Amino acid sequence: MTSLSQTPLSLLDLAHVRQGGTITEAFSNTIDLARHAERLGYRRFWLAEHHNIQGVASAATAVLIGHVAGATRSIRVGSGGIMLPNHAPLVIAEQFGTLEALYPGRIDLGLGRAPGGDQPAARALRKNLRVEEDFPALVEELRGFLGPKQPGALVTAYPGAGSNVPIWLLGSSLFSAALAAELGLPFAFAAHFQPDYLMAALDVYRRSFRPTEVLEQPYSMAGLPVIAAETDEEARRLATTAQQLFLNLIRNRPQPLPPPVDSAAALDWNDLERITVEAKMRRAVIGSRERVREGLELFLAETQVDELMIVTTTYDHEARLRSYEMVAEMALERSTEPIGTT
Repeated sequence: MTSLSQTPLSLLDLAHVRQGGTITEAFSNTIDLARHAERLGYRRFWLAEHHNIQGVASAATAVLIGHVAGATRSIRVGSGGIMLPNHAPLVIAEQFGTLEALYPGRIDLGLGRAPGGDQPAARALRKNLRVEEDFPALVEELRGFLGPKQPGALVTAYPGAGSNVPIWLLGSSLFSAALAAELGLPFAFAAHFQPDYLMAALDVYRRSFRPTEVLEQPYSMAGLPVIAAETDEEARRLATTAQQLFLNLIRNRPQPLPPPVDSAAALDWNDLERITVEAKMRRAVIGSRERVREGLELFLAETQVDELMIVTTTYDHEARLRSYEMVAEMALERSTEPIGTT
């Protein structure tokens, strides 16, 4: 059985800009959080590609990955993910080949097939919206550019060729789970915003997995919303920021990160909106130390994932740092090994 003390912990950041804050402040907080996570022993620090969403500043994901890697020493830094249909595989191979050359052995390339934004943003990025249907071919093209240089190849990713940057497939449905299994790649499920298909996707991935030189056995990770605080009441108050964030996205009115309110009962939402937000956060683990520890242990026992990617969204930066610190302390309480050790 997988337990918290035996499970590597990682984290996902979107470089949120808060109300009254600036993009520069958001990037400063990202660096502070990455260094904090590194000191605490987290394994990975990933950044997600999003576009045309006010308040989310991680659009130029590869640039920000380089910035974080340059400000840290040992933590793995990567994408959670790069939305591959938005880009030519050659460009991604060159970007991540460059990052791997700058920070050897520390770069991850997580790939998604969604646009990472709305339809107008997708049109501006892609021009051809049907490219998403070609995702498996795009993955293979990218892997070819990052693998050994092929004799007679007319185009070579330089940097990139031979770098073998580790590739993950990310998803919130069954499609990428099946593809990751077919290709023998690690798989990460986005339960932090779309938890409904979590167990089905993990089942498809594990049952269909084909061993390769990359992985002999399936390796799964799940993104999970977590907010830990000194009391249950305080954690629930902090969580109203994430609830408002989802509510604004549902209304198609994205905004910078709002401050918390005293309770969810104070939110101005109708029943359908409330149900939708609650569904998005159905897997969230929110509360005091004991409640969060119990919630994480139950999640790991149910899912048997190999790694957890914690997603903590709070308006107050110090509260976010403290939440990640508390989770790391929980993992170490029953283990003498660093939390990122397999």
